[in-house]
This record gives sequence, structure tokens and C-alpha cells, in this order.
Amino acid sequence: MSNLSLCYIWFYLLFIFSVLSFMISLHLIMNDLMYFIEWEIVSINSTPIVMTLLLDWMSLLFMSFVMLISSLVILYSEDYMSGDVTLNRFIMLVLMFVLSMMFLIISPNLISILLGWDGLGLVSYCLVIYYQNVKSYNAGMLTALSNRVGDVALLMAIAWMINFGSWNYVFYLDCLTESVEMEIISLLVILAGMTKSAQIPFSAWLPAAMAAPTPVSALVHSSTLVTAGVYLLIRFSKAFPEWLMSILLVMSVLTMFMSGLGANFEYDLKKIIALSTLSQLGLMMGILSMGFHDLAFFHLLTHALFKALLFMCAGMVIHSVGNFQDIRFMGGLSMLMPFTSSCFMISNFALCGMPFLAGFYSKDLILEVVSLSNLSMFMYMLYFISTGLTVCYSFRLFYYTLWGDYNMTPLCKLSEESWMMVYGMLGLMIFAIMGGSLLSWLILATPYCIYLPIYMKVMPIVVSIMGVWMGSILFKYALNYNFSWFKIYKLIMFAGSMWFLPLIFTKGVSLKPLEYGYNSMKYLDLGWSEYFGAQNLNYIFMKLSGLNQWFQVNELKSYLVIFFFMVVFYMLM
Repeated sequence: MSNLSLCYIWFYLLFIFSVLSFMISLHLIMNDLMYFIEWEIVSINSTPIVMTLLLDWMSLLFMSFVMLISSLVILYSEDYMSGDVTLNRFIMLVLMFVLSMMFLIISPNLISILLGWDGLGLVSYCLVIYYQNVKSYNAGMLTALSNRVGDVALLMAIAWMINFGSWNYVFYLDCLTESVEMEIISLLVILAGMTKSAQIPFSAWLPAAMAAPTPVSALVHSSTLVTAGVYLLIRFSKAFPEWLMSILLVMSVLTMFMSGLGANFEYDLKKIIALSTLSQLGLMMGILSMGFHDLAFFHLLTHALFKALLFMCAGMVIHSVGNFQDIRFMGGLSMLMPFTSSCFMISNFALCGMPFLAGFYSKDLILEVVSLSNLSMFMYMLYFISTGLTVCYSFRLFYYTLWGDYNMTPLCKLSEESWMMVYGMLGLMIFAIMGGSLLSWLILATPYCIYLPIYMKVMPIVVSIMGVWMGSILFKYALNYNFSWFKIYKLIMFAGSMWFLPLIFTKGVSLKPLEYGYNSMKYLDLGWSEYFGAQNLNYIFMKLSGLNQWFQVNELKSYLVIFFFMVVFYMLM
């Protein structure tokens, strides 16, 4: 079977399943239903092994979005990965990735969640190292080891769930919230969610995972790997005590601020979009920790639509400019690639919260709820400054890629002839425009009506305008090569390197053990222990064997000498 027909088959299958899942989700929402299915796989000595599935509107709606995006990504991959001789293997890895996410979404049981959770971790490692170079291997190892922390936390949560007699956590979220065991389980689940969704201090792996092919990045950063942590915390949110929610709020808002600040000093196109994903994950975690899990889920879905489109547009640009990712080599793409530029700006505007696009309905609502909540001024300002930074790096990206003159070599063939890539982007563009309003009608049964003073009501617009202004200033200073920037070089290095988290979690974690290992080898294995150990034993045995050989060679003479000494000894006695 050819690669083209295989891509077509999986595209149609996933798209049909996505539509079916969406229709069933609508039925469950309108009739307020939930299906809890238990399948007894085998019974050994009257001990049943049961697979449990939870089918409610939330799981089916999320599954619908995952399958929709993955179907369009597979369609897009057929052209993007056309030069790859192992395209079938790539498609199989993507499908295993989607299947692992399905397990995680429909599981109300920590054991079956671990099946999907570990599946995501293992397949993501295979996809990150897909191009098989040193950078990919380093990124894959950082991704895998960072996620292992969350895996261990989930295993410990499974061990603590034994206190309740079942691993079906949905039974205990309401009735055992005050127990110490549930607090410990909540702490472990939050730790697992923070590693998978790359919150501080586990943020270093997310930009590193950009070593994967761009279609994988579109899938990972929209609806699968990084959203798994948020989804798990949404499911568990009823059980979290207030002190844990406060810690999660601080960490998530700092993540949002740190990633927004770092994206303004980054020049790698895919890493800028990865840092914007990190910023949006911080926003979801922040509003979740304030108790609004429905708004977190709402933004999770709308973000999936425009972020997948943003990565697809980035992939189209990278594909056309000869696999360069530095935005300083781009420019003027709005004239040369009009459709891609249109999709790029629509997804960027949705990310910024432009009115009546997908991101507006969730993001503006979250900011208004934040304004209405009883937050400290520090947290309130961080929320809105981070929103301004989002607009700032989005317009900086617009200035560098779509505006001005073309800066690449003229040998690049800029075209939009890859119709399968165009169709994949077109499908997501429609949802990035209409998805927000559609979801707001579905998810929010009662529309939020928030009354605020006029200065708080216009605060999102004000910070967005300030973000546009700051983005234009950053671009002009960078073009003019204003060397006064070097006066604050260390500050720029700190802000642009994600507060040194990648350095801390790579060199900081591995340097001392490697140094101790080197010193141990130098001073013990090759030093005194070698002198007194293996080498000394070798020297002693050599001497003894030489003595033995001397006896054997001089046997008669030795006996005569010994006899002479014995005679003399007896005479003296």
C-alpha cells in the first residue's frame, strides 16, 4: 500500500470518528448523561481485572478535537514528510501517540491512565529523536527524563490509592477531600501534571522538544502531550486542597510570565511558538488553580485549534525557505505566500485574543474572571503583563516574518503548491475562526455575565495595545542594531534563556555527578586503589611466579643448598 493511500485512509477514519465523537458529546450535553463502562478482561481466582471507561461530554468532546487535529496533521504530513522514506513508520508513531491520548482521556482509573501516560512519554521520545542527530538525542533524553518525574509521582499516587480499596479516583473526589491520603494523592497528581505540562521548574524540556518534525509539534503542542497534565488536573480538581491550589497558582502564573518574556528574545520560529504554548499552559493552570475548571477546559480546546494552525503555518514557511528556522532570515512572506500568511495572522490574532476569533471567547473571559476574583495585586499584574507579552511577541513575529524585505537566499522556492498542506491548514483556519463561539455555546450552559468598573473592563485591550507598541519597539531596535542593548546584556540573557532553567536542568543536574565520576576514576580507579589493588596484586603474583620458576629451574641446586643448611643447623644444635 502506498504512503499516499495510507495517509488518506487514516485521515478519513480519524475525521469520521471525530465527527461521531462530537455528535455523541452533543447528545450527552443536551441530555445531561454520562456512561460508565466496566469491561472485565479476565478473572483469576475470583479476582477480576477490569478495564473502566468514562464516557461523558468532556472526554468525548476532547477526543473529538484530538482526532480532528490528528487527522488534519496526518493529511499535512503526507506533503511535509514526502522526502522521508520511512513515512509509514512516522504515521504509525503518530497513531500510537493519539491512541495513548485516547486511553488517558477516557480513563477514570489511575492504572489505565498510567497506560496512556507512559505511552505518551515513550512515543514522544521516539518522535523527538526521529531525525537521529545529536541535538535530537539530547532533546529526547531531556524530554524523557523530565517526564519520568511525573511518571514516578503517578506510580506513588497509585500506591497511595490502595488505602481506598480502588483505583477509580472518580468515586472518591467528593467524599474523601478532607482525608490526609487524598491530600498526598493530590500533591502527587499535581506534581505529575506540572511535569507533563512543563510548569516551573520543569519547563526546560518543552522548547527542546522542538527537535521533532513540525507536524508532531503541531499535534504535541495543541491537543496531546502537553495538555495531558492540564486535563488530568481538570479531572482531579474537586479534590485539591486550598494550600495546593495556591502553590499551583504561583507556579503557573510565573510560568506564564517567564515564557512570555523569553519568547520576546528568541529568534527560532518553532521555539517562539513553543514558548507561547508554555504561556497558554500557564494561563490554563492558573485559572484551574482558582477553581474555574470549566474555563480551563474551554481554553484548552480553543487553544488546540489555533496553536495547531500556527505550527502548520510555521512548518509551511520552514519547508519553503530551505529548512531555516531563524526569523531574521525571513521577511516579506505576506507578498510571496499570501494564503500561509493569512492563516498565520489569523492564528496569531486568535492567540492574542482578537475579538470574535477562537482565543477571544476563552481568554477574555478568563481575564475578566481574574479581575473579579480576590487575587493579590502581584498576581493580578502578572496575569495582565503576561497577556501584554503575548501580544508583544506575536507582533514581533509578524514584523520579522511577514513584513519588510525578503532576507533569504534567492535559491529558495517559495510556493503554496502543496495542496494537502493547504487543505490541512484550511480546515483548522475555519475552526480557529468559528470554534470559540461554537464552544462557548456548548460548554457554558449559563453565559458568564461579569460586571466590572470601566477601567478593569478595558484592561485587556489596553495591555494588548501596549504589547503591540512594545513589539514594534523591539523590532526597530533590533533592526537598527542599537548597541545600548549591551548595557543590559546580562538581563537580556537571563530573560531570553527562560531564567536559566535549561542550563540548570541539564548542566546543573549532570555536571557534579560527572565531575565526581571523573575524580573517582582518576584518583581511585586509576590512582591509589589501582596501585594497592589490581596492579599491586599483579606485581605480587608476578614475583611469586618468578620465585616458583626459579625453584623449578634450579631444582637440584636448591635441594643441595637446603640440605647443606639443614646439616649446619643440626650440627649447631
